[in-house]
Amino acid sequence: MRKAVPASVQDSLLVRGVLIAIALCFVGLMLILPMALVLTQALGHGFTLYLDALRDEDAQAALRLTLLAAAIAVPANLLFGVSAAWCIAKFEFKGKQLLLTLIDLPFAVSPVISGLIFVLLFGLHGWFGEWLRAHDLKIIFAVPGIVLATMFVTFPFVARELIPVMQAQGTDEEEAATTLGASGWQTFWRVTLPNIKWALLYGVILCNARAMGEFGAVSVVSGHIRGLTNTLPLHVEILYNEYQTVAAFSVASLLMLLAVVTLILKAVIEAKAADSGRF
Repeated sequence: MRKAVPASVQDSLLVRGVLIAIALCFVGLMLILPMALVLTQALGHGFTLYLDALRDEDAQAALRLTLLAAAIAVPANLLFGVSAAWCIAKFEFKGKQLLLTLIDLPFAVSPVISGLIFVLLFGLHGWFGEWLRAHDLKIIFAVPGIVLATMFVTFPFVARELIPVMQAQGTDEEEAATTLGASGWQTFWRVTLPNIKWALLYGVILCNARAMGEFGAVSVVSGHIRGLTNTLPLHVEILYNEYQTVAAFSVASLLMLLAVVTLILKAVIEAKAADSGRF
């Protein structure tokens, strides 16, 4: 004779099924459907037109500028993130809470506002505009402005991934290494870094993804100059506004590919970190 399933178990199964269905519907509408739409629009008129859109000189220039901005912003934020996390997690000092607040600032400020701040600082009529013009230096509507805007919106990612991990680990291992005669650099390379490597890689991946996909702040400081100051997201906007739908979605597919690769790397790192117990 089959035992009756308790009502509480039936309710829990029903709730779980409803929650899973809601989650799958949300993922389908917000992730799978847009990705399918991008690929359909990009490849709907043939692979030749798709490749032509990617081979376009303006698209190639936008890709190079996007990679350049990320290549500068990510290492800079890596250096800042490790330094800030080490100071915050391992030491007590005045202004510690203020530093934590400032690290979170890009999360609270709209990217468009942050871009406007750079214009007010380094634009022709900004605080440093006269000095920059006198020394024939150009930041706004040029590559340096794009790099600065990218660095600003991405600098919390590495630090925010490392701080909780380093705080949870405490300082016992570093103090033991110091007691045994290790220098500061030896302690960092042989004790601290191995313990934070997965969180560090995780933060770098998120930082790189945001750097290559940033639109708001870069849009304000770039000037939208074709072939010179357009990153991939800006190039997609221009193509779409000019009704070049196939080209717009073709370039957008590159950014989508970046997002997919980022998700795969994120999942791999989380799995390895969980196995090692370091995350």
